[in-house]
Amino acid sequence: MNILGISCFYHDAAAALVRDGQIVAAAQEERFTRKKHDFSFPSHAASYCLAEAGITVKDLSLVVFYDKPFVKFERILETYLATAPAGIRSFLMSMPLWLREKLWIPSLVRNELEYDGKMLFTEHHESHAASAFFPSPFQRAAFLTMDGVGEWTTTSYGTGEGSYLRILGEMKFPHSLGLLYSAFTYFAGFKVNSAEYKVMGLAPYGKPKYVRAIYDHLLDLKEDGSFKMNMEYFDYCSGLRMTNGRFSDLFGGPPRKPEAELTQREMDLACSLQVVTEEIMLRMSRHVHRETGEENLVLAGGVALNCVGNGRILREGPFKDIWIQPASGDAGGALGGALFAWYSYLGNPRSADGRRDSQHGSFLGPAYSDGDIETFLVRQKASYRKVERAVLPEAVAELIAQGQVIGWFQGRMEFGPRALGARSIIGDARSATMQSVMNLKIKFRESFRPFAPAVLPEKVSEYFQIDRESPYMLLVAPVAESKRIAMTGEEEGLFGIEKLNVPRSEIPAVTHIDYSARIQTVNREDHELYHDLIRAFYEKTGCPVIINTSFNVRGEPIVCSPGEAYRCFMRTAMDTLVMGSYILAKSEQRAMAVDTDWKKEFALD
Repeated sequence: MNILGISCFYHDAAAALVRDGQIVAAAQEERFTRKKHDFSFPSHAASYCLAEAGITVKDLSLVVFYDKPFVKFERILETYLATAPAGIRSFLMSMPLWLREKLWIPSLVRNELEYDGKMLFTEHHESHAASAFFPSPFQRAAFLTMDGVGEWTTTSYGTGEGSYLRILGEMKFPHSLGLLYSAFTYFAGFKVNSAEYKVMGLAPYGKPKYVRAIYDHLLDLKEDGSFKMNMEYFDYCSGLRMTNGRFSDLFGGPPRKPEAELTQREMDLACSLQVVTEEIMLRMSRHVHRETGEENLVLAGGVALNCVGNGRILREGPFKDIWIQPASGDAGGALGGALFAWYSYLGNPRSADGRRDSQHGSFLGPAYSDGDIETFLVRQKASYRKVERAVLPEAVAELIAQGQVIGWFQGRMEFGPRALGARSIIGDARSATMQSVMNLKIKFRESFRPFAPAVLPEKVSEYFQIDRESPYMLLVAPVAESKRIAMTGEEEGLFGIEKLNVPRSEIPAVTHIDYSARIQTVNREDHELYHDLIRAFYEKTGCPVIINTSFNVRGEPIVCSPGEAYRCFMRTAMDTLVMGSYILAKSEQRAMAVDTDWKKEFALD
């Protein structure tokens, strides 16, 4: 039985294919259209999923949509009516899309896919819960889902056992941890539903000076983690902004303009917000444990991408273990919907071994063979050398040890927002200058942004204060005390961004200014070649850690195809590109006219 899950129309549209309970394929639409966070119907992603499964639309048993459009429409109408006439401009802007597309999902699916079979609609947070529980390694667990808003729900918790989910409690719109975080993201001058992780990365540069103001004016937090927001300070119910003038008055002036210089205010706001967010997440997790009595917890929803909060739940919370859906945002809803249909709707049995999840390392996207890659390179007239797979890890480890920045393109593309070693840019974590070089000359992004360490699982506890694997880069933990470099008195006195270039450990390129790191453990079962590369680097240097960041530049999705990888390589200061068995040195490439129609130039099809 083939089940296609679909999510779209808000952000991060995606499709996922589940066959007899096994996850066959999943991908975001943005990777194919090259529109970051593309929310349009995932025609390309669905076509990929069908092709990967070796089937056509006629072989589909069921198509599942990840939420209930009519219930969401009801919430939007009721909200506009409750705030009228304040929201008339926003209402007039949103209604045409609803009346043209969003209310007609069955017809749209049938037209886009040429599908005439059965459809199922799951609730939004039901999809999140399913995406968290069913691929997890647990036969039973509590779940906690947190995001902006689904239909009405903004947070839910309950239990999963075998093939079934049971929702025990919910928080409703407009009271939302995701929307609170997005409001501060907007106020700090970043893009909502896109750059919340920048605020999380900015937080350690600030002081928690606004925590009291948040508690006193913005929300009433209860012991169980539930809260009510004071909507007098927010404009997202009726307006086109997240915050209003009262919010600005509370925090000393108007929102930062996008791309304007970051000030200490934004750093302090980010720090204060993160403190409050972590407290809410911890209180919620403790409440869920009290109510369910379960040993294990699974997480999904956009807030579950807050890996700092996740790390605190693991270290300080009451659960024995946690598992987080790698595609926790709306993209994961496509997968959750398909899995919900197979298990809960159809009642098929499920078993989990308590050790390995069923997400296959989240390597669920397209792969390109050496033949595909060589065909492209020949057509591009690129200069390259082919290396046997057996010696490739050693060859690339030597380049990293020399200080080179490597574009790494191998195997099936990742599903979710994190590059996990299939579409990654990698480098030497021991370098004191690599973070700045990679941010400014390769990623073209803000210098304060930290990079993640990819580490051998058996060495993770030697370098970081964590006692288990973190395969999906969704847990932050402190760097081990033994690996830290003490700051001098003068360095201790630095403030804000001034702290950036002070080495803090033996692996400074992946150590944030608060001595934390967003960890990825690389298991050989998930990605053999990537693991072997890190192992070769360890044997060469004695360091089992490298830098891993996503293979893209700021404002663009992670690369999917060889052509996109080559273009990104040529547009940046990367030294070497490794695609499949092929190594390309930047110094040996012909000049590239980057302003031409590069899709045509690179013959991506």
